[in-house]
Amino acid sequence: MTAPPGGRLAAEVRARRAQLGLRQEEVADLAGVSERFVHSLENGKRTVQLDKVLAVLNALGLHLELHRGADGEIR
Repeated sequence: MTAPPGGRLAAEVRARRAQLGLRQEEVADLAGVSERFVHSLENGKRTVQLDKVLAVLNALGLHLELHRGADGEIR
């Protein structure tokens, strides 16, 4: 079974934040977003603003890659 949309991203963000020993509030400050946004992102909210997602990823030293699925489906 595959992770729900946002599930893998949420897990990666949560894990990286924990690895860095940061609180959600600290990540929010570093990324220039609200703590509520970080919370929503880490909990797999299906609709989030891409610019804010990228800011959080940047603050955590992560980046986003897109890959075409083997069957041509974009995931």
